[in-house]
Amino acid sequence: MVWTWRLEREDGTQVEQPGGREEFPGQGDAESWIGESWKQLLADGADRAVLLDDDREIYTMSLHAE
Repeated sequence: MVWTWRLEREDGTQVEQPGGREEFPGQGDAESWIGESWKQLLADGADRAVLLDDDREIYTMSLHAE
């Protein structure tokens, strides 16, 4: 299993991650990374992130503070 994030704009178009797509060995590692990186990802044009386990969508989260 490889865990990754797909970054999207509000309209659903994908945003490329600077430096390429990060891969993580587990869900906790992926969630820690998004917790540390969300502000920069938002500044780079992403509005939401979709957590993927291989190609299976686990959940979607907004990068905007509520």
